[in-house]
Amino acid sequence: MERLKTTPETSTRMSKQRSRDTRIEVELRRALHAAGLRFRIHRRPVKGVRREADIVFGPARVAVFVDGCFWHGCPEHATWPKTNPDFWRTKIETNRRRDLDTDRKFAEAGWLVVRIWEHEPVASASAKIHEAVRLRRSST
Repeated sequence: MERLKTTPETSTRMSKQRSRDTRIEVELRRALHAAGLRFRIHRRPVKGVRREADIVFGPARVAVFVDGCFWHGCPEHATWPKTNPDFWRTKIETNRRRDLDTDRKFAEAGWLVVRIWEHEPVASASAKIHEAVRLRRSST
């Protein structure tokens, strides 16, 4: 089976997309820090699972992933490219399956995964994370 590829131009353009420290990630971290929360960034919290969370609250065992609408197939904002559609559909569907697998593996290890879409307002995303951390801390 022939492996689908993008054009060199598309590959170059996509490789310039930030995978960490995106605008929403930085703004979200600022809001969480201002709310008094302390955390680690870009860590693999579960031993043996090669998945890196964007924000990690170790003692509370909460892992936050900030998902891009395009790359993770947001139900509200995802678009399906018209150029090389088979390649992109496969790529995005693979990302979605990996996200579900990550959620399952983290849960099995006792972690709560909180997923934030890049389009979510920072204030509401921060509140959602703050509440998850608060509940996890109070249950221990």
